[in-house]
Amino acid sequence: MNKNKIDKIVVMTTKYIGIALLIGLLFWAICYLWQNFKYEQTNDAQVDAYLSPINVKVGGYISKIFYKDNQYVHQGDTLVLIEKDEYWLKREAAAAELQSSRAKLPILAANEETQSKNIAVISAQLTGAQAKLDQQHKEYERYKSLLAEESTTQQKFDIVNTALISQQSDYAQIQASLQAAAAKLKDIQAQRAAIAAEINIKTALLDRQELDLRYTVIKAPFDGRIGKKNIQQGQLVQPGQTLAFLLNEADKKWVIANFKETQIKSFYIGQQVSIKADAYPDEVFSGVIESLSPTTGARYSLLPPDNATGNFVKITQRIPVRIELTDAPRKLEKLSPGMNANVYILSK
Repeated sequence: MNKNKIDKIVVMTTKYIGIALLIGLLFWAICYLWQNFKYEQTNDAQVDAYLSPINVKVGGYISKIFYKDNQYVHQGDTLVLIEKDEYWLKREAAAAELQSSRAKLPILAANEETQSKNIAVISAQLTGAQAKLDQQHKEYERYKSLLAEESTTQQKFDIVNTALISQQSDYAQIQASLQAAAAKLKDIQAQRAAIAAEINIKTALLDRQELDLRYTVIKAPFDGRIGKKNIQQGQLVQPGQTLAFLLNEADKKWVIANFKETQIKSFYIGQQVSIKADAYPDEVFSGVIESLSPTTGARYSLLPPDNATGNFVKITQRIPVRIELTDAPRKLEKLSPGMNANVYILSK
C-alpha cells in the first residue's frame, strides 16, 4: 500500500470520526435542551430518613456493650449496660426508709387504741363524779333549808358546802382530763395522716430508684440498623448523652431537593417526581411532592443573610422541596440516608 492510499484512509477515518463526534454532540445538546425544557431538575438533593438517638437516662460507667457498628437490632434487644451497684444501694436505702415509715403504723394504732381506752375510763370516772356532784347538790340544798329553819348548825352546813366545792373541783378536773385525752387522740389521728403522706413519698422515691435501676439497661426501641459505635466499655456517660443513632428501616424515606426559586412556580403538592441516585445511575425511583418549605434554606441557617448590611449581591436562593418516595419498600432498601440524587419534575 503506497503512501497516498494511507493518507486517504487517514483523512477518511478522521472525517468519519469527526462527523460521528459532531452527531453525538448534537444529539447530546438536543437531549439536554429537551430535558431542560421538559423538566425542572436539580442535583442538589439527598435521601433522608429519621435517625432516632439512643440516649442514656442515668449516668455511670458502661459495664458492657452488646452491639457493633452497622448492626441490625430488634426491638427490646439490650444495647448497653450501665454499672448498677450504686443504683441498687440507693434502691435498698429507699426500701428501708419505706419499711421504717410503715413500721410506725402499728405503733400508732396501738397508741390510738390505748388512748381510746383511757378516754373510756375517764368518761366512766366523769359519770361517777357527775352522780356524786348531783348528790352533793341535794345535800347542800337540804342543809341550806335546815339552816334557814335553824334545824342544823352552821358548822355542819359549812362542812356540806366544802364537800360540794370539792366535788365540783373533782368533776371539773375529770372533765378537763377527758378533753385533754380527746385532744391527744386527735393528735394521734393527725399523725396517722402525716405518716400516710410520708409513706406515699417514700413509695414514690422507691419507685424512682427502681426506675433508675431499670434505666441502667438500655434497649432498642424498635427494629432497625444502628450506626457507628462511639462508646467504649468503662466509659463514663452522663444523663441525656447520645450513645448511638438507630435508623428505623420500617419508616418511610424521603428526598429533600433544593430547587432554585426560579424553578418552583409550577410545583404543586402531589406532583410526580423522578429520582436518580448517584449510587444507582441506571435506576429510576418514583416519588411525589409532599411539601414545599415556607422559606428559603438560608433562613434556617445559624446566621441568616441580611441584605441590608454591606454591599448587596443578588444571589438566587433555593427552596427545599420534600419528596415522598412511592416505590416498594424492598426497592427503597438500597437507598441510605445522605445519598446524593438527581431530581426531575415534569414542567407544565
